[in-house]
Amino acid sequence: MKLYGIRTCDTCRKALKMLPEAELHDVRAEGFPPGLLDRAAARFGKDLLNTRSTTWRALGPTERDRPMVDLIESHPTLMKRPLIAAGEDLYLGWNETTRQALGA
Repeated sequence: MKLYGIRTCDTCRKALKMLPEAELHDVRAEGFPPGLLDRAAARFGKDLLNTRSTTWRALGPTERDRPMVDLIESHPTLMKRPLIAAGEDLYLGWNETTRQALGA
């Protein structure tokens, strides 16, 4: 199981603590594996984009109008976290639904 997020993110840390078999892939330091963001965007749509982040508020209107996947690749902190890949299944966020689905 891979957890895509940011090492310093509190939510990612909580998820890792409850999923000891998961491996963290720090997207800010390591980038995204090819095709992952496209799969996640197809699965979650606009929910993948964290529009409440400081990074989002700092962007100008022209930058915000870029395609979502390109924007997240350029600014990994714009992705809602964590994005969890368990086999072929993807989960977004660390909420009760995700915890139950993963048995955490």
